[in-house]
Amino acid sequence: MLQLSSNERRELRARAHSLDPVVLISENGLTEGVLREIELNLKAHELIKIRVFGDSRENRIAYLEQICSDLNAAAVQRIGKLLVVYRANPIDPAAVNAKNNQKNRRSTAPRTTKRSFQG
Repeated sequence: MLQLSSNERRELRARAHSLDPVVLISENGLTEGVLREIELNLKAHELIKIRVFGDSRENRIAYLEQICSDLNAAAVQRIGKLLVVYRANPIDPAAVNAKNNQKNRRSTAPRTTKRSFQG
């Protein structure tokens, strides 16, 4: 389970404010399918909100602890029925280089301007 400093947690809470829940935990509880979906969303977004349907506060706390321990994530915030979870994606040097190469590529075709069409 990841540990966050108070400054990191504060910044992540600010980032999570505008997010919508991407995973819903229904009355069936935290199943393997739900854990897989949380895993996929953590890989894609790093920071996610999870909505828990159910009135038991103890269950929500247990769900958050299980998610964080099973998926090696950090609990950022728990407000009512919303859980905010964070896990940093490992940086893949090949992906970073691919992004940089795409940004640095320029087209070899001559630029067309508005005047070039006017004749």
